[in-house]
Amino acid sequence: MYVCNLNAFVVENTVINMASNPSNSSTPNSTLLRGLAIMNAVANSSRPLSIADLVNELGLAKPTVHRIASQLEEENYLQRNPSDKRFVIGLKLKEFSTSILSNNSIGAPRRAILEALSNEIGETCNCTMLDGYHTVYFDRVECNWPIKINLHPGSKLPLHATASGKLFLAYMKKSDRQRILEAAPLAASTEHTITSIDELNTQLKIIKKQAIAFDNEEFIDGMIAIAVPVFDNKNRICFTVAVHAPTTRQTIESLSEYIPSLHHAADALAESYCNKDRN
Repeated sequence: MYVCNLNAFVVENTVINMASNPSNSSTPNSTLLRGLAIMNAVANSSRPLSIADLVNELGLAKPTVHRIASQLEEENYLQRNPSDKRFVIGLKLKEFSTSILSNNSIGAPRRAILEALSNEIGETCNCTMLDGYHTVYFDRVECNWPIKINLHPGSKLPLHATASGKLFLAYMKKSDRQRILEAAPLAASTEHTITSIDELNTQLKIIKKQAIAFDNEEFIDGMIAIAVPVFDNKNRICFTVAVHAPTTRQTIESLSEYIPSLHHAADALAESYCNKDRN
């Protein structure tokens, strides 16, 4: 199992939906589909891609790929690595993916699943996706208690100090994980934050084996959380579903009673959004 880039997931489904109405190669729609195909290839790749890589993968003419990729770069849907000038996803493509996932018109099933989970547990539940070195909220259902943790959709949180973030780290390729963890010292958000790479890697092995991650006041003092992964039909982690609560109401042990409910919600989300068990 490994990490499924949500930007790739969104773009890939957009390409598939638009390609269901094929256009003549001389029409503007053809250029649009080629642009989406290029973005999808970059977003789906585990490494930055060169023009030659895109030509080989997509079977398009080099001048066409160069022209469209350059336009996407100008608009910040793609960007180039400073070192090798290869393409990676840009800020606008990330924002595009988050906006689609957060959109109420397509998020109704997800919202219903989260609301049912939140009502059962009596605490705030959320979904997060991987965004570079962070995990970002793209949906959440608030509980009705007066004491809340205000983490709105779009909030970016550190991977090593959050339950959802540790799930993404656990399912990454070892080389990608080490690159992220060694890029900068692990910041201590609280006195409980794990700041040792070796200690964190030991915990990540357990997380991957159990498919459950905990945040025991590691990001915010007085807040705990439990997260489980949402897998696609290739057993890649697409996003996470989590519950968090203040320690004045819950303990890790009391929240752990709802782990089966979290997994049930994750399975329902996978079926709705990650092509799980679909023909």
